[in-house]
Amino acid sequence: MPLEKIIQYNPETKIFIWKIDEDFDELFDTVVITDKNMMRLFGMKSLQHQLGFMSVRRLLQQAGYNDHDLTYDNAGKPHLNDGKFISISHSHQYSAIVVSNQNVGLDIERQREKIAIIGEKFADYEVTYLDRQNQDDYIRRLTVIWGIKEAIFKIKSEPGISFKDHINVPTFTLQDKAVRAWLNFNDVAEDFITDFFEIDGYTLVIAFPNS
Repeated sequence: MPLEKIIQYNPETKIFIWKIDEDFDELFDTVVITDKNMMRLFGMKSLQHQLGFMSVRRLLQQAGYNDHDLTYDNAGKPHLNDGKFISISHSHQYSAIVVSNQNVGLDIERQREKIAIIGEKFADYEVTYLDRQNQDDYIRRLTVIWGIKEAIFKIKSEPGISFKDHINVPTFTLQDKAVRAWLNFNDVAEDFITDFFEIDGYTLVIAFPNS
């Protein structure tokens, strides 16, 4: 399937979303991949990871870039050569990128029951306001919490940050959409503005520093 959706989030920020239903050859024939990343691609043992990797390159091309315009720093954070900010995510059948003039983090996650099993590994205070009796609400909100923490981590890209211990997401409902969150790390407190969307059983979260 071609491009699923473009969201003009604000005048400086655009989100691109791809639904993956192509096979390997269909995607491979349509993307530009550097020699270095070609080695990465063929070194991946999972077809799902390969498809996610290539679909991100398709999204880059939709945004007016290609693989040659993308580099990664030592922390693994992606950068565009024109100085704009980019964040990348893929999960199962969906991939997404965001391109912005602002520092930004993005995450997309499939809503799965498995997250209820691992929830207490990344959530601390947050589990006190979630309703375990309402399974659908519990999984969907827990997925938002994970996405918020992942998006903030992508902005900071600092080793040692713990989702459970350092990132706090205050109570919210699925109707709120926008959520403010905090990072307390190395004696520095920072807050972030986050927003989330639900698409076909997936949760997409976008985050910005509140400064």
